[in-house]
Amino acid sequence: MVKPIKVSNGARAKLRVHFLANLARVMGADELRGVAGGISEWARRVRELRTEEGYQIQTHNDRADLKPGQYLLESAKPQPAFARAISKETRALVLDRNGFTCQMCGAVAGETHPYDPSRKTRLHIGHVIDKSLGGSDEIANLRAICSVCNEGASNVTLPRPNLNKLMVQVRRATALDQRALLNWLKNKFER
Repeated sequence: MVKPIKVSNGARAKLRVHFLANLARVMGADELRGVAGGISEWARRVRELRTEEGYQIQTHNDRADLKPGQYLLESAKPQPAFARAISKETRALVLDRNGFTCQMCGAVAGETHPYDPSRKTRLHIGHVIDKSLGGSDEIANLRAICSVCNEGASNVTLPRPNLNKLMVQVRRATALDQRALLNWLKNKFER
């Protein structure tokens, strides 16, 4: 007896089929949103094709000739992909530690999003240093991030400021802010 092949009709499957049918063709965000059925998290599904399935979907972050919102799949052969390894327990710990608040914009889970009033804030777990850049799934490298910020934060890791840059910022701050920083540092490092 031959087992029937299971066909997935989810947004990620639809996007995968579309990318493979349109190899080496630049596609726009509106086109991909339509292929995904108009869901708000279509960009997340594209990232999953990259990170979980290994498809080398290029964006303006990868190629200078692509504009923001343009995508290109050059090869049908996926590269080795990262497995999802964040447990439900770790997710719960990170969300609780971050007060169920996005660590980029401050949006609170379940409330109307401050930058996109058409939708409620949904929190995800994101990496401070992305796995593709050598980051790990350790709790110290994880943070709560809303879907709006997560759509624009793919593989973005802001560099940590060095001592000189910090000193310049502190010197430029008001005396009131400098005192607040001093008190915060005293509390943080008091013995």
